[in-house]
Amino acid sequence: RKEQELDSKDAIILHQFSRPTNGVPSLSPFCLKMETYLRMADLPYQNYFDGKLSPQGKMPWIEYNHKKVSGTEFIIDFLEEKLGVNLNKHLGPHERAVSRAVTKMVEEHFYWTLAYCQWVENLHETQKMVSLFGPFSDLLKWILCHLTKGIVKREMYGHGIGRFSEEEMYKLMEKDMRTLASLLGDKKYIMGPTVSTVDATVFGHLAQAMWTLPGTRPERLIKGELINLAMYCERIRRKFWPEWHHDDDNTLYESEESSEASKTYSPLQDFSFYSRTETFDEEGNSISQTPDTDYTGHSLFDSDVDMDDYRDHEQCK
Repeated sequence: RKEQELDSKDAIILHQFSRPTNGVPSLSPFCLKMETYLRMADLPYQNYFDGKLSPQGKMPWIEYNHKKVSGTEFIIDFLEEKLGVNLNKHLGPHERAVSRAVTKMVEEHFYWTLAYCQWVENLHETQKMVSLFGPFSDLLKWILCHLTKGIVKREMYGHGIGRFSEEEMYKLMEKDMRTLASLLGDKKYIMGPTVSTVDATVFGHLAQAMWTLPGTRPERLIKGELINLAMYCERIRRKFWPEWHHDDDNTLYESEESSEASKTYSPLQDFSFYSRTETFDEEGNSISQTPDTDYTGHSLFDSDVDMDDYRDHEQCK
């Protein structure tokens, strides 16, 4: 935990949970949503992994010019007002309404089934990913994860979805995932060829199924029948998270421009400062990587994966 004084004058300080050990930026869909949004909006920010919740008991939250804002929806509204950014300016009224409806389905319904899978059914695997260090780290991780399990089960029961059987909850989860797959179709992003705020939300949640729930039903579904969602996740990861590489990357999602050289990656780092145009480490040294290119210098803006590649792959099995 860092104890230095923060100066949020004209700087976005993003408070969130520590990076997990499996290379994924966050085990929290909302933390991943918020950081991805900042990258999509091209807003420089500084991460702060102190584990301290906001005054409302929320995570993530931001500080900007000494003002604290929590709740991802309120944070985005605040940044739009203060900094004039708007990822939805290309959307019409109907599209904005659909975008909000999808956001609420994902955050108020799909989220809970993911939380159940992550913190109840698949708790043992999740515990391995939690990042804690020190002489009693294993014990602390066990305590933390089991406390979280109890909180998730209690809140799910209060929400109402936790009153159903496990099989019924997974049926609801599958309906949500199929709805997202149908909405996406063969488009590049949820609302069309251009990224919008809803993509940060959907990606933050689907990434958990894609990379943090090995062997579970949501992972099998997204990497199997709903392959367009997997390609969607890869598309966003490559464009906005070039330093994020997963050991289990499947060449099925590779674009034609990929090469052996592009598979030499550095691990995801806890950058003290992040900008799309230039990234700095904690000593202020420039790191020559941006979300606009991969490690070979190829553009990531059009790193789509053709469905024909998947069909050819399936025929070869």
